[in-house]
Amino acid sequence: MNFEGKVSLVTGGSHGIGAATALCLARDGAHVAICARHEDEASREVTCAITALGRHAHFSAADMGRPEDVLRCVEETRRALGDPDIVVHSAGAAAAGNLLEVCPEEWYAAFDVHVHAVFHLCRATVPAMRAKREGAIILVSSVAGLRGCPNALAYGVVKGALPQFARGLARDLAGDNIRVNCVAPGIIRTRFHDHLSPEQARHNVENRIPLHREGTAEQVAEAITFLAGNDFITGETMTIDGGMTMRIA
Repeated sequence: MNFEGKVSLVTGGSHGIGAATALCLARDGAHVAICARHEDEASREVTCAITALGRHAHFSAADMGRPEDVLRCVEETRRALGDPDIVVHSAGAAAAGNLLEVCPEEWYAAFDVHVHAVFHLCRATVPAMRAKREGAIILVSSVAGLRGCPNALAYGVVKGALPQFARGLARDLAGDNIRVNCVAPGIIRTRFHDHLSPEQARHNVENRIPLHREGTAEQVAEAITFLAGNDFITGETMTIDGGMTMRIA
């Protein structure tokens, strides 16, 4: 896919992987709409950076855990920039706790923002992609969804659902030339990991990650942009974790 003049919608686009992806797509020629729960200095910085690259930008304040906000975000993008050609679902939140610790409300909320949001996003954007006979959808999973992760049951389950969502949807939409892929980041230095103590961060680098360094949001964004652009990859999950999940403990 040639990104020049294409419209991208990136959820969770004001921080971390989402923000880096929005800028990566803009550098390659796409106009970009981002959404996040709140308009703040970070969201304004991202939209300003997109426009500085000579692209059109739009921001929607929307909670991806609320179906009505998902639909409004898509409609606002459509009115401001046009129908999305590329959809990246990067919005998400931590969901800590084991089976007996996580409360039902947190369990359901994790599904709302990570899984149900994809259902509503795709139902709202796929018809226009079908009409154009071109489109790319990329879901942001996690290595926590590929392997067992202690004390993060809800998070692991919802992130584990996304690769299968991508495979099933890719199979359904292949005849329309719409590709669906997934990325599974490992330990990426964003605010998501700000809760780690210096000792925990050092343990990750020294003992858990074979490349002995944390990843960056920009490295994940490059992979997302690659998957959005490559016209012969669909139904795949690309792991970006410095080798963490391939090793024998």
